Amino acid sequence: MSTTTTVTPTKLWSGGKSPFNVEYGKLMMWYFLMSDAFTFGAFLISYGTIRFSTNGWPNPNEVFKSFPFAPEGVNAPLVFVSIMTFILIISSVTMVLAVHAGHNMDKKKVAKNLIWTIIGGIAFLSCQAWEWNHLHNEGAWWGHNPFLNHDGTASSTNFTNYFFTITGFHGFHVFSGVIINIIMLIMTLMDKFEQRGHYLMIEKAGLYWHFVDLVWVFVFTCFYLI
Repeated sequence: MSTTTTVTPTKLWSGGKSPFNVEYGKLMMWYFLMSDAFTFGAFLISYGTIRFSTNGWPNPNEVFKSFPFAPEGVNAPLVFVSIMTFILIISSVTMVLAVHAGHNMDKKKVAKNLIWTIIGGIAFLSCQAWEWNHLHNEGAWWGHNPFLNHDGTASSTNFTNYFFTITGFHGFHVFSGVIINIIMLIMTLMDKFEQRGHYLMIEKAGLYWHFVDLVWVFVFTCFYLI
């Protein structure tokens, strides 16, 4: 008499765990990030279409050449925004360390790295606030573009309209991430995750923060390098 052995899908993979066996909250976070990626993608594709269909465009080395507290007349193209980018990347590293500490149920290291991530996010937002204020003082805003094209001709307001819209949208995401991480820090200090026996919410917050960091790479490339 022959017997038939039924093998469940979860047993077909090494470790006895299916790749589709994802925690519900994390799956929903991935769905949210995908929809958000489409929104950012639409913004950047629209910007690229206008950018490369226009004969003239401001030179980013002339637009983004200022630096806080630097003497007037100092020309430091892209130095300030490079510092902003470095701050955001470092905050992503500390977020990774917080998630790793959560896997090890290390409350102290989770809290410490969340604090550093929050500080990094606030520092980035402070830098962006300075940059916006500086550009506004130079006459740049929605509907106003004081910067000339490469060839010295007057430039369209498309540059400033897209710049403030897209960087503002990204800045709102960074602000939201800072608020989320503050909530995660409070919950960590109140032993909420210790009581649950896991730090899965820290991992979900980490996914959001890494997404914000990744999007900035594309924003940085489109506005500051091209």
